[in-house]
Amino acid sequence: MSITDYIRNDLAVRLRSGQELPAQLTLDSLAEMYNVSFTPVRAAVAGLIDDGLLQKGPNRRLVACPPSQSTGKSSEPVKHPEMPADPFEVIAEDLVMLSLDGKPVYLREEVTAEKYELSRSAIRNILHRLAGEGILDHIPRRGWRLRPFRKDDLRAFVEVREALELKALDLAQSRLVKQDLQSILEKNVPPTGKKSILPVDESLHEYLVTTSGNAYIKDFFERQGRYFRMLFRWEDRDESAAIEAIHQHREVVTALLNQDWPQARKALSHHILTNHPVLMTMSTPAGASIPASDKAK
Repeated sequence: MSITDYIRNDLAVRLRSGQELPAQLTLDSLAEMYNVSFTPVRAAVAGLIDDGLLQKGPNRRLVACPPSQSTGKSSEPVKHPEMPADPFEVIAEDLVMLSLDGKPVYLREEVTAEKYELSRSAIRNILHRLAGEGILDHIPRRGWRLRPFRKDDLRAFVEVREALELKALDLAQSRLVKQDLQSILEKNVPPTGKKSILPVDESLHEYLVTTSGNAYIKDFFERQGRYFRMLFRWEDRDESAAIEAIHQHREVVTALLNQDWPQARKALSHHILTNHPVLMTMSTPAGASIPASDKAK
């Protein structure tokens, strides 16, 4: 469901059931109520006027039509339409896909807000969150720059990740809890049937890092790992990659449960180094760098 359809349906329910609406029905108040731009509100209102649920008053403000002109109140339980997908998730997904083109694209708040039918304040908050996730950089007087995917960046991250996670495993050995490991194992079960999206549980990695008790290892993954976690979630949509990740997780956890530390280290290292077949085989400008004119701005 689009944002326009959601607003139109939700307002229709409110008007028919007599639920609370802004004291002054204007495009401004409705845009603020739904935290969107004027575009979807204007389209939704036009549809409600056509439906006979709203009309324009003499002062150009919106007025709810009398019950005789609309369908009147219903005695049935009020059922609001489902909210559309979280715009943050939608935008994040779109930007990850765009990032895989390997080009440093610039985003303007006004254009992006219009594209996703959101208010400027809402889109600004989302862009700030995405900057915190490492997928965007804010460039003064230029807007927001999308971080392009680089295979060289991924290789460098994976090398450091392997070293730090192996260190985390060594530090966590005496703190591992059998019930926790068993729970992680049960979450990593290969599918028995065909599924559109396979649920790959990645909690093993966070568990090792947290249990290690090393704040500096945890800080690295919190700050540097966010962008790559988004890419890895996208990569897990590939069925073969997802199934292989599940098997590799099980191999690591099984070794940990058996307290076979050399095998656990070997399995974890293999998993980290070989678990990105989709990203590593993509035809993107892996070695390209951001133009010098865009640096340090």
